Amino acid sequence: MTLRILATGGTFDKHYNEIKGELGFGNSHLRDVIARTRMTIPVALQLLELKDSLDMGEADRQQVRAACAASAETAIVIIHGTDTMRETAEVLGAAQLAKCIVLTGAMIPYEIAGSDALFNFGFACAAAQILAPGVYVAMNGQVFAWDNVQKNRAAGVFQAPA
Repeated sequence: MTLRILATGGTFDKHYNEIKGELGFGNSHLRDVIARTRMTIPVALQLLELKDSLDMGEADRQQVRAACAASAETAIVIIHGTDTMRETAEVLGAAQLAKCIVLTGAMIPYEIAGSDALFNFGFACAAAQILAPGVYVAMNGQVFAWDNVQKNRAAGVFQAPA
């Protein structure tokens, strides 16, 4: 089994620019993240355009869907911004691709102390290997079906709808 990792950006992959005092995108952190996990499963990393998920549109979501559909791998982890993760998961859920697709991200960028990125990544990689085919969101130690999750912005966590 090979695990497909799709990177779309989001807070997970943002860099802090000390001069401008801003977060933005440079090179993806995923190669370093994968090395740090010391995973022994083969990984196929695919970098899509890195974007803040608030800047993603329907064409971007269709690109993610097409990448998943074209993947030879049946276990896929998507690194995605948390603000519109649910919308992309909905597109993937409707596609019914007969693969296990797990979306994850981070509330704090990977390169900043206290980030949840490394944990969420490892957790999502494990989930993608053991869950049945379907579309899931894996964040902060919980896995949710794509159609039973929402972001609680006030608490900074994902949860099932009330």
